[in-house]
Amino acid sequence: MNLSMRGELAVAYTSGSQKARNVTEAWGADNFYCPNCSSQKLNWLKRNTKANDYRCPNCEFWFQLKSQQTRIGNSITDGAYSAMMEAIKNDRTPSFFFMQYELATWSVRNLLLVPHFAFPPSAIIQRKPLSPTARRAGWIGCNIALNRIPIEAHIALVTERQITSEKEVREKFKKVKPLKEISAAQRGWTLDVLNIVRRLGKPEFTNEEVYAFTRELEKLHPDNRHVRDKIRQQLQVLRDAGFLIHVSRSEWKLK
Repeated sequence: MNLSMRGELAVAYTSGSQKARNVTEAWGADNFYCPNCSSQKLNWLKRNTKANDYRCPNCEFWFQLKSQQTRIGNSITDGAYSAMMEAIKNDRTPSFFFMQYELATWSVRNLLLVPHFAFPPSAIIQRKPLSPTARRAGWIGCNIALNRIPIEAHIALVTERQITSEKEVREKFKKVKPLKEISAAQRGWTLDVLNIVRRLGKPEFTNEEVYAFTRELEKLHPDNRHVRDKIRQQLQVLRDAGFLIHVSRSEWKLK
């Protein structure tokens, strides 16, 4: 992986956003590999392909790149709220590469991968509709809340210009891939409970400690009135997926 981009591609465009999009996407075409299989390249899709920028020629996993000059924080600006929620509901979300680049040197500083099966609906935050005077009046966008995505699914490819080996990236991807086998209808619950378990900040915990977040989960899942039962169920799902070990009655350990 070469962290330097082909900045000369920017001269063909006038707006800053066009320059950034084309330079960063071209870099991805030159440097991205598939984290899901052994393919060393991803195909760069034709312009304006809806919600996807790249596709693996072997396993056909889809990927989208979002790049910015500012650091990658807890919130990433995304597109239409309804489209993203519909994609999650129907299990058609692309995996995302989130990039921080330096404009002065056209180089990659940080690059984060979040697999498509790691986005719970709770991580998609609706923005206010555009004002009546806006060109797209009433349009509703969204932000992606990275802090609502379990930390296991934050797979760093580049951290402060330090490149993570392909082997390590693929191992981390493989570790979270069991989430893909959980149905899209149930996966939101699984991810929300896993995120809470991670927020406890301890290797071992009890049911009661997770129950302390019942009110929060009720707000995220207002249609479910048996939240404690659902928590117990999801802890078992996480055990079966290889994330937890059941130590004894009501006691768990991170694997």
